[in-house]
Amino acid sequence: MTFTTTARYTIAIIKDEASQLVQQGAVSRQQPIYTLCRHIPAREWSSVETELENHDFLLRDRIGDLIGPETWEND
Repeated sequence: MTFTTTARYTIAIIKDEASQLVQQGAVSRQQPIYTLCRHIPAREWSSVETELENHDFLLRDRIGDLIGPETWEND
């Protein structure tokens, strides 16, 4: 018997992953959300896509819309 484990991607996890990718410079806030598919395993992408749709995000929306406004620390 073979079991496959799939991570459950909640909207909070997706936002956190996207935020980390922006901070690392791997993606830009201006890129469409579907750009994230390059950084999420293909077998997991359908669950990510479903979760985004459940929260009224379109794949063409900007990553910045997903993760919210930037916060700046005072120097």
